Formats: sequence, C-alpha cells, structure tokens
Amino acid sequence: MLKEKIQELARQVHPEVVGYRRHLHANPELSFEEYNTSAFVKATLDKLGVPWSPMANTGVVGLIKGEKPSDAVIALRADMDALPIKEANEVPYRSKQVGVMHACGHDAHTSSLLGVAAILQQLRSEFGGTVKLIFQPAEEKIPGGAAQMIKEGVLGSPKPMAVLGQHVMPSLPAGKVGVRPGKFMASSDELYITITGKGGHGAQPQQNIDPIVIASQIILSLQQIVSRAANPKTPTVLSFGKVIANGATNIIPDEVYIEGTFRTMDESWRREAHGRMKKMAEGIAESMGATCDFKILHGYPFLINEEKTTARFRECAAQYLGQEHVEDIDIWMAAEDFAYYSHQADACFYMLGVGNDVKGITSSLHTPTFDLDEDALEIGVGLMAFVALCFLDE
Repeated sequence: MLKEKIQELARQVHPEVVGYRRHLHANPELSFEEYNTSAFVKATLDKLGVPWSPMANTGVVGLIKGEKPSDAVIALRADMDALPIKEANEVPYRSKQVGVMHACGHDAHTSSLLGVAAILQQLRSEFGGTVKLIFQPAEEKIPGGAAQMIKEGVLGSPKPMAVLGQHVMPSLPAGKVGVRPGKFMASSDELYITITGKGGHGAQPQQNIDPIVIASQIILSLQQIVSRAANPKTPTVLSFGKVIANGATNIIPDEVYIEGTFRTMDESWRREAHGRMKKMAEGIAESMGATCDFKILHGYPFLINEEKTTARFRECAAQYLGQEHVEDIDIWMAAEDFAYYSHQADACFYMLGVGNDVKGITSSLHTPTFDLDEDALEIGVGLMAFVALCFLDE
C-alpha cells in the first residue's frame, strides 16, 4: 500500500532530514537574508533531480510532477528564516551565528519539505498531478515573505487546489498533530508610540509635562479598548513589550517611547480598533499638555483554515497516523504570514508535535532553549508526503 511505502521511505530519509535540519540550525539567517539557506535548498533539490525556480529574492519553488495523467496541483509551504535570539542550548548543532537562532523551527520546516521532495521524487510513477514546493523567506518580519511570493505568482502557473503548511509545536508531544478548522491564528499589528512632554527636575513637577505619567495613563486606558469596546466573542489582545524613558531618579525626561502589539481575528474590528487606539492615546496626551505620535505598522491578517480542506487533511492524517494521534486544538493568538495564502486559496495550517518531556524537550517557541525531538521529523515528512498524495488522488 502507498501508506506503507511512504512510511518506509520516511524512515530511510530520516537521517538525511536530521542532517539537513542540523546544518540549517547551525547556520541560521535572518528574514530576507536567507542567501546560504536558499543556496542549500537549491543544491539539495538539484541533487534530488527536482526542478526549481527562484522567487522573492531568496525564495525557491520546486515542482514534482507525477507520471500518471492529472491536472491536479497541491502546494506545500516551508519557511526558512531565523530569529534575532542568542541560543542557550549546548548541542553539537548550536548556532554559529551569535545572536541568531532557529528558535521557531523553520530549520525543521525547510528540512522536512526537502525530505518530502526526496520521497515524492521516488514515487512519481505512483501518482498523477503536481506537487509545488514553496520554500519561503521572511515569515518572521513584516511585510513577510508570503505576500511577496504571492505578488510574484507563487499561487499560479500552475494554480494549486490548496496550500498546506506545517509548523512544529513543542506543547504537542512528538507523534501527534493538531489542527483546527476555521479561524486559527490572529492578525498582528505593531504599535510604535512616542509621548513628548517637557522634562525637568523631579522635585519640580509643576514646571514639567511629565511624559511618564501620561504614558502610564495611555497604556492603562488603551486596555479598555479590549475589555470594553471589543466584542467578547472576538479574541483580541493588546500587549506592550517595550517602554523607554531616559530620565533618572530626579530627572523627568522629555519623551517616552513605547512598543506594543495588537492582535485579533476580525478585519472589520481590527480597522475600528486602530482608530480607537490612536484617538484615545492622542486625546489623553493632548488633555495633559503633551503630544502623541501613534504609528501602526500593519502586519499579517488572521489565518483561516478552509473547512473542507481542513476536514480532508484531518481524514488523511488519521489514515496515516491513526485517529488517536490527530488532535483538535484551540485558537492561537500568535501570527503567521501563512495567513496570506489562506486569504488567497483554500488552505490548511497544522501543528506537528515535537515535544518530549522524557528527553527534556519542553521549551516554548521563540526562546533561547527551544529545541525539538528529531524523531518527530520522520513523522512530519511522511505525513506531509502522504497528505499531498491524498489531495492529488481526490
């Protein structure tokens, strides 16, 4: 049976996939700078005999055509960039680039898709249709590589019936996958706020316009946008992660700088909230004699898993792994530029379990100690290859 063939091929390619992953992990590159990663992907595809074309500067798109007659096309996406994090793991494949780390598993995504390519190349006589392999740059940085890939035509010539994406998840144990139909991940916007007052001696506040007090009032008041203006049925998050006020114990500064993020799952409410936040912050600052420069950097839209596509994925995953290894998961307020594909085509974005308590692999994504159970790569590679052929067969 095809499933058993894929499982055996996944076992065979697993050591190579682990090698790919460790090479990429040791040599991470930031968003829009994935030149060596891109070259590695191209060289590996050449070795496998998979034709490819460049896209979005460092992006790569490979095509594998089955030998049976069919016009069906399925797209599989992997992202390639790393994060500006200093790795704390003491492992042989530790990052060689100080301050840059694959802390979100994109090394695993890229190596897994290369493993899928190896499997499908060997099975071309067994299926019809085309598998489009999307190796995408810059998932971690607005405006995101997905938008650029789409602009340059990644969803055309040939046009896929659906786009599938896989993301590692340490909160899921290795051996399981998680999926959710409908709205799954949040939109994400970056907020940059500058409050300008009048600094001076801390012992003479009456002579100053204190931007620290005003900034504090703005931060607290903006939370009312979430608690009182948002529909309770619409997930909404407003968080501030940076506040800079370069005064001292007895010096009130002229200026306070704030950075934050706004996330939700409704585009209409997203636009309304932008206006409310800006109006409220500027109004508070003005009422207290200061000025407020409120900038919003529009990020990714919310991610939606198309219902029928996701149901089909779940069915195929259960066939490959067993129903007990496919879990329903909750919404996740993180953001992903895979969302752009989900607004342009039928799409399904699912989570691959890579956690292992026994091995001590429990750290979250985007942390200096993030790692994954590499045994999960065999499961992920085989699953993606099997699901792709399930979709083409349908």
